[in-house]
Amino acid sequence: MPKIKRAILSVYHKEGIVPFARFLTEKGVEVISTGGTFALLKKEGVPAKEVSQVTGFPEMLDGRVKTLHPNLHAGLLAIRGNAAHEKSLEEYGIRPIDLLVVNLYPFAETVRSKAPQEEIIEMIDIGGPAMLRSAAKNFKYVAAVSDPADYEMVLKELREKDMTLTEPTRRLLAAKVFRLTALYDGMVRDFFSGNASRESGGFPAALSLQFQKEADLRYGENPHQKGALYKTSSGQAPGGVIGAKKLNGKELSFNNILDLDAALEMVSAFTEPACAIIKHTGPCGFSVAKNSLVAFKNALACDPVSAFGSIIGFNHTVDLKTARAILDSGFVECVIARQFEKDALELLKTKKNLRLLSVAAGWAGEEWDFKKVRGGVLLQDRDTKGVSLADLKCVTKTKPSRADMEDLLFAFKVCGYVKSNAIVVATKGMTLGLGMGQPSRVDSCRAALTKAGKRSKGAVLASDGFFPKPDSIVLAKKYGIRAIVQPGGSIQDEVVIEAANRAKISMVFTGIRHFRH
Repeated sequence: MPKIKRAILSVYHKEGIVPFARFLTEKGVEVISTGGTFALLKKEGVPAKEVSQVTGFPEMLDGRVKTLHPNLHAGLLAIRGNAAHEKSLEEYGIRPIDLLVVNLYPFAETVRSKAPQEEIIEMIDIGGPAMLRSAAKNFKYVAAVSDPADYEMVLKELREKDMTLTEPTRRLLAAKVFRLTALYDGMVRDFFSGNASRESGGFPAALSLQFQKEADLRYGENPHQKGALYKTSSGQAPGGVIGAKKLNGKELSFNNILDLDAALEMVSAFTEPACAIIKHTGPCGFSVAKNSLVAFKNALACDPVSAFGSIIGFNHTVDLKTARAILDSGFVECVIARQFEKDALELLKTKKNLRLLSVAAGWAGEEWDFKKVRGGVLLQDRDTKGVSLADLKCVTKTKPSRADMEDLLFAFKVCGYVKSNAIVVATKGMTLGLGMGQPSRVDSCRAALTKAGKRSKGAVLASDGFFPKPDSIVLAKKYGIRAIVQPGGSIQDEVVIEAANRAKISMVFTGIRHFRH
């Protein structure tokens, strides 16, 4: 194990670097430093050599060029004991470097601060990643420290092992370097591509997904599975559940996060006050109304039994009356909302295990949707296509009223957030019954109508896909459905339309579907 005799220290975040450098110099290590790090060490009385003394070349281009020099990189990359390498070092008067401590310019933080483009560009670190990669490549002989959190661990081992670091430690540090530089390059790439790089085929030829671990979770979907939460490393401030502020309650579980994401996605699609009650990532009730209280009560009325242990999402403020209604409704796992009025928050906090989250940034914004499969991923545009009154084509003799059309639009929009096969029975901005996840559309239809029961009479029904047979129409007539919306496009469309005519049910086609697997 080579002893640490010569080190480069060049850090943007300077916390902890002075005691680290002082320890090295007290042990006889020659410290080389750059710019602000050198100035700080000099101020603190820590002996250091400025990098220009080693390179024989001054910093130039406003600091853009200072460490890109063979005197540094050859010292980092030279293989100890390699006769040719040692001869080259001797020929050019270059001495090996055994330790590199570098942390990078805060590119992601600068992007998040909405700084001018020129300022962001200057935060693209060039020399730092180059030196780190050189040192990490040569990990058998050089230790590359890229994370200030590792200072104490490195110092402890240097004290205990006579100024050496074991190969496993140097390998671990090298792994952290390449993870860091990969993430860093990904953030820079996303900045230049606008986080939505498109090539001629519509999607990137190569896809690089980068995430950083945010937290270990108690377990995954089930207690026998391990789980962890990762957040995007794009440099943009995370929105949605990842960017939400937890105000109360226990740690979020794996399933909580999935359900909260589904709730926030659904309510964020509506501008009027909306409430989604979610179980197992699917809604068991949804409503839009004049305020959050009415929206919650209407959503709960859809299926109060299934709402036990649910996640509740709002796209507007939760006030005191809504908070009281939530507590009176029974056991709730989590509530996520734009914000909570102060007295509402205090009341909800009386349930110490109730998880409460506020979210300033909505769910929308991510352009792509990923589905993981073994050996790869599926990538698609996110389903954000809406349907307007002008898109609805009536195909039956009975015509829907203007009020019917509004209900049909609402029900079809909700369909986009219900697992296929999706059936939504609704009226006046509230769901009455939801059928989802069934292999057969008529089974989903039966489930939704059974949930709605007598309330189905005079309501509308929406389907995310076409009806392959008239059996669902016959069932809808039995329950008193007055209007149906569906994509159309089945080879049995004429048979289905004729069934609707016989039932005196108005039916409109949208021309698009909203499958959600």
